[in-house]
Amino acid sequence: MLAMTGPSVTTEPGCLPVRGDLAHIKLAGRYFVPHYAVPMPHAIKDGAVLRATGRADGETIMDLPEGETFNVLDIAGAWTWGQLGEDGPVGYVALTDLEAIG
Repeated sequence: MLAMTGPSVTTEPGCLPVRGDLAHIKLAGRYFVPHYAVPMPHAIKDGAVLRATGRADGETIMDLPEGETFNVLDIAGAWTWGQLGEDGPVGYVALTDLEAIG
């Protein structure tokens, strides 16, 4: 059973898959948010960009390596939010730049 034992821990944006409303299921028990998600692995297509916001003009965090896995935790409209691999940077990727695995 989880219990609040003190103030919530905050993270550096883009370092862990946790935001105010959602976190990766592996962070349950460490970070308190309303919802936890099991990642949906997607293959990264050529030209994909990781952004700080879910907008085409959002700040570029990095160009993503084609063929690697992006673990999608949320899909909203034309954008996904998730993490590169298991411990890479976190941000937004256009849904059209990813392909579902399996």
